Amino acid sequence: MPTYIVRAPANRLSPEQKARIAQTITRTQAEIIGTQPYFTQVIFREVDPGDVFLGGKPLDGELLFIQGHIRAGRSAVERASLIRKLVPEVMEIAGMPRHAVWVYLSELPSRAMAEYGHMLPEPGGEEDWLAALSSEERARVEGRPEGG
Repeated sequence: MPTYIVRAPANRLSPEQKARIAQTITRTQAEIIGTQPYFTQVIFREVDPGDVFLGGKPLDGELLFIQGHIRAGRSAVERASLIRKLVPEVMEIAGMPRHAVWVYLSELPSRAMAEYGHMLPEPGGEEDWLAALSSEERARVEGRPEGG
């Protein structure tokens, strides 16, 4: 349900760093928002030199952008807590200074999103949403083999 896109300079993050950042985002989302870990998606995109501009000029230095798409309905305190926790943890994993880690959270109404072919529930309605899925769909969502 929450989807995070991490944009980093090409070849800047090792596979281990990517895995640790994905784990950090997933854990933080679960701790602060209460999302089951299997719902959180993290996608990495590499940015080539010359692809980022600030003030109309090519970026001088490195930036790591995290854009999180989360369902609307989270409190301002929850959103701020999520950002405050992600910035220092990600900067440490990536070995980047604080000024180089930028986080943006975008809220989307539940009814403006579909995953696994189904409209998403309002926050708090995840269990009913899962219960309405077929056993095969539920197994896929939960990341387990069907019948497991």
